[in-house]
Amino acid sequence: MNDEIDISAQISVQLERANGLLERVLAEVAKTPSTHAIFVDAGYVYAAAGRLAVGTEDRRAFDLDAEGLIEAFIDKARTIFADSRLLRVYWYDGARRRIHTVEQQSIAELPDVKVRLGNLNANNQQKGVDSLIRTDLESLARHRAISDAALIGGDEDLVSAVEAAQGYGARVHLWGIEASEGGRNQAEPLLWEVDSQRTFDLDFFKPYVSRRAATATYEAVGTPRPSREDVRFVGAQIAAKWLAERGRAALVDLLPGHPYLPGSVDQELLVEAEKLLAYSLRGQSDLRRALRDGFWENLQTRY
Repeated sequence: MNDEIDISAQISVQLERANGLLERVLAEVAKTPSTHAIFVDAGYVYAAAGRLAVGTEDRRAFDLDAEGLIEAFIDKARTIFADSRLLRVYWYDGARRRIHTVEQQSIAELPDVKVRLGNLNANNQQKGVDSLIRTDLESLARHRAISDAALIGGDEDLVSAVEAAQGYGARVHLWGIEASEGGRNQAEPLLWEVDSQRTFDLDFFKPYVSRRAATATYEAVGTPRPSREDVRFVGAQIAAKWLAERGRAALVDLLPGHPYLPGSVDQELLVEAEKLLAYSLRGQSDLRRALRDGFWENLQTRY
């Protein structure tokens, strides 16, 4: 009888220890912030956004402000995944022999952005991009590096990437671009597999896509390219005006997002700066960064 009591007591002690360990593990998990990443199939974005905004998929016919668009995606993700932190943005594109173009180099220099390149064949078709997306999605999900993935693409070949990530517990959210002719520009099997869907309309993309013929407006005047310091100074000027018009309450709301600006604020900053400089900053990532640096530096000195 005493032996049975001793065994029962030992089991009780072991159960208490196991429960205590489980409670500590759950407490640690609860303290660990959720993390999300954004996966962008650039081929899909150029084709769908170009067709929607300017009526063509030909990259040579229009400019895409990739830096501004990436920040808009980050801002949107911050709103959707309110209690989560950004791991990074993955930008997948094609290039001859996987050698970065000048534009791809400027994108790769952006903070929190990783450029991954597949090949371009003789017909300018991307090869190997879908497998890169699958590799990254699966690896990050397997190592619990992300809890949510925002996937911007439309190819049916991405279904396997979605399934792989979901198999490790990650949720995959498909973001798409409104089809200019109606209908869909994303494969139905892909739509069926994801955990949620979201479509961005023309108003979202308008600030970031423009015909190349229209981008020469400022340069036609013959205005020389401003220096980074000139642009930084203009950014500070605009920040002072912005703060005077909106007040400290707006500043308090803006600061947690540093170094990123909400899409609407960033676009307003760009348009105002181009007016003051009489020079287009579209596609010039170094000057765009100098502009934002000047804007933020001015605001932070007033906080």
